[in-house]
Amino acid sequence: MRTDASTETLPSSAPRAPVRVIASSQSWVEGEAVRQLEAMARLPGMKLAVGLPDLHPGKGAPVGAAFTSEGFLYPYLVGSDIGCGMGLWNVDLLARKARPERWAGKLDLEGPWTGDTEGFLQEHGVKSSGYEAALGTVGGGNHFAELQRVDAVHDSKVFSALGLEADRLLLLVHSGSRGLGEAILRAHVDRHAAGGLADDSPDARTYLTRHDHAVEWGRANRALVARRMLDGIGAMGQRVLDVCHNSVTPRRDTGRTQWLHRKGAAPSDEGPVVIPGSRGALSYLVIPTGESHTSAHSLAHGAGRKWTRTAARERMRERFTAESLTRTSFKSHVVCENKDLLFEEAPPAYKPIDRVVTDLVEAGLVRVVATLAPVLTYKTRARSE
Repeated sequence: MRTDASTETLPSSAPRAPVRVIASSQSWVEGEAVRQLEAMARLPGMKLAVGLPDLHPGKGAPVGAAFTSEGFLYPYLVGSDIGCGMGLWNVDLLARKARPERWAGKLDLEGPWTGDTEGFLQEHGVKSSGYEAALGTVGGGNHFAELQRVDAVHDSKVFSALGLEADRLLLLVHSGSRGLGEAILRAHVDRHAAGGLADDSPDARTYLTRHDHAVEWGRANRALVARRMLDGIGAMGQRVLDVCHNSVTPRRDTGRTQWLHRKGAAPSDEGPVVIPGSRGALSYLVIPTGESHTSAHSLAHGAGRKWTRTAARERMRERFTAESLTRTSFKSHVVCENKDLLFEEAPPAYKPIDRVVTDLVEAGLVRVVATLAPVLTYKTRARSE
């Protein structure tokens, strides 16, 4: 069964599910993102559409949003990077012993891992996918692996309960299922375009099986990225948390099965999460609070883009050299040898993370546990031609 989710074919008079945008009047939310959110709220079976403070336009559907539906699920709302998320590791190295300049010169996470990928996946209870050459790689776009230091502790009880220490380094990894998720979405689009699936259909069951595999594969990928990063600096680490922000999952809060789609939306029902800013800003370790059903059990997953990639390249090239963007106001180092990506991911291209988190706090959705400052951000060794 096919239900076309293309916004061009959805009449403005179609019934619309409730739409909530969780952002204060002091936050800038692009009108196109709200229009996309409202368009998705008119899809058949949609029950709720929520925009988080990092809401921004995506390719047909917004990013920084969560949706609940009944009777139908929509792979297009999850997108191509199924299983993308954030993992945080506690590093057994004092922050004062960090050597970011030396590490920036030698860290290299490009190319296939030379270890036993099949054995690694088995250790994590994950089946192989055919994309193991990319296992343990960060990927492009806004993905990264970042060594961080503790800037300030705001809730010492929760901070300590997580096994964290204020004088130790942390490692935050943002990556997903690499080419696996893209292949899964492409297979769906080839048959259904941007259409949804009746949740009791064979195609829905096939998609969900592949989706769940990609989520677990993405989690294993972050673990291997962390291992390669820690090996590169000669340290050990222990995972503190790992959450996925691109997924669709069943919920039965109402007694009936509903489908919670998250596209760039961190879960508020899985414990603490890290909400990172740009590479030149603080990241926030937060703990969810309050009634999460009003936010579709979701939180912002980051700062959210303010400029398109094209606009960022044009504006940043006029103001900065590529070399100047390899250091930040925190005196942290950035490893990114793709110049286009360096300009596209520059800090001004993103919304202020403090405003995003403040909106969540004021909405009663989170409490700040700690703020984390960048020490070294790894993007890519690949050079643009």
